[in-house]
Amino acid sequence: MPGVTVKRFRRFGRGPGVQHPLEWGRHAPMIPVIGRSGQGRGLVDHAHRWGRAGLESCAVGDTQYPGDLERDIILNDGARLRLRPIRPEDASRLIDFYDRLSQHTAYQRFFTIMKRLPPDWARLLATVDYQRRLAIVAETGPATAPELVAVARYEPTDEPETAEVAFVVQDGFQGRGLGVLLLHHLLDAGHARGIRRFRAYVLADNARMLDLIARFTSIRERSLDAGVASILFERRAGDD
Repeated sequence: MPGVTVKRFRRFGRGPGVQHPLEWGRHAPMIPVIGRSGQGRGLVDHAHRWGRAGLESCAVGDTQYPGDLERDIILNDGARLRLRPIRPEDASRLIDFYDRLSQHTAYQRFFTIMKRLPPDWARLLATVDYQRRLAIVAETGPATAPELVAVARYEPTDEPETAEVAFVVQDGFQGRGLGVLLLHHLLDAGHARGIRRFRAYVLADNARMLDLIARFTSIRERSLDAGVASILFERRAGDD
């Protein structure tokens, strides 16, 4: 997309320590993203070496908010939520959202534990171009002061027509059908933007996310390395 500059960082390993939690592709250089009920392995390593200027250089240029991606949804238990594309003003809400995640859920999403989501990273995660980078949030509460309860996102990779995805659902909203709705909505939006394949990095013990991908997508490749599953998949035929 014209006016958009994206840099990448090397993805981190599974060792201890706080790493950069944006999430994108496994190939350097790239900038990662947020979301994980089992979402991607896209944490980045050594992002702190770039500093504020390096992070902000990954921001977007001219963008147009895709209002057509907004919709109301109903969960399996009848609870009502809103899905919408993320906006830059959601940065502080992402920090609050991270604070509400259990350590287990946060680790499954970021492959590390942080006391807090750094503000620089939150701003980067909340600023997308809605084409090559897209994030969908699920929210509850009044539209003027929403509370985020889930995030699904994709980021570009070096593979043609392929994006890396990541999902995270707040603990109290897991097991209620939200993950399925987010998966379909994100994949549909990506497909409309020319993305045909999606890659996810999932911890091998994250049975819920692995089951979600297996049940609702068409898996093309799967491998396991150091306890992390790499899955390449497509939207299931007939989802058009």
